[in-house]
Amino acid sequence: MTELDTGVPHSARVWNYWLGGTDHFDADRAAGDDFAKFYPDIVTVARGSRAFLKRAVTFLAAEAGVRQFLDVGTGIPSAEHTHQIARAVAPDAQVVYVDNDPLVLAHAHAVLTGEAVYLDADLREPGSIIASSGLDLDRPVALILTNILGHIPDLDEAVSIVRGLLAPLPSGSYLVTADGTNVLDGPAFEAAIGVWNANAPLSYHLRHPDQLARFLEGLEVIDPGLVPCARWRPAPGADLRETDEFAAVARKP
Repeated sequence: MTELDTGVPHSARVWNYWLGGTDHFDADRAAGDDFAKFYPDIVTVARGSRAFLKRAVTFLAAEAGVRQFLDVGTGIPSAEHTHQIARAVAPDAQVVYVDNDPLVLAHAHAVLTGEAVYLDADLREPGSIIASSGLDLDRPVALILTNILGHIPDLDEAVSIVRGLLAPLPSGSYLVTADGTNVLDGPAFEAAIGVWNANAPLSYHLRHPDQLARFLEGLEVIDPGLVPCARWRPAPGADLRETDEFAAVARKP
């Protein structure tokens, strides 16, 4: 197994720190705090994104009847991750996580213990992901791509990856997507991302919602559409403060 360097910040552990998890070290906390100095809303973005994921997966399992979930670029499995959310509604739900990071792999092996399948694969190889997933392609699949497509610098390539993952999935499948934008607090978020990209091996790229909408072309977008995470079917009394991450759920006709 690849030795994990805990002295260097890692994006998955930093995200876990912002989510209030426990799988992080001093270097990750320091990097997370430095990022927040430029963009204090990053913690709200991270937790709002996770709350959106919970509502989206619950909708798909409870209302749409989906029983297969393919979560690509999952990051470190933590509390209220996809398999826990789906199985709380449908105990027979099948969840396949996909990542190709040795650190995430190590955590997945330690945490999942048979609750979900973990596939070590590259986002840029959609055909290999689908072929290795073990999913029944005669039944609908929920494809989850949250906070991962921003790691693909070229928008056309990102769109091509989405198309490649969706193409083999049957009618009635769904796409769940969410990524950072630059329309509400653009300068502050862009400044923080710039610092991150100058010091991190895996860059991230904010996009305008009009660009994110390209991922949804040809699909039936579920109400309320592509909106800030907090605005996607919020629970009664939820904090509706908008931050720079837009999300959507869409059905393949």
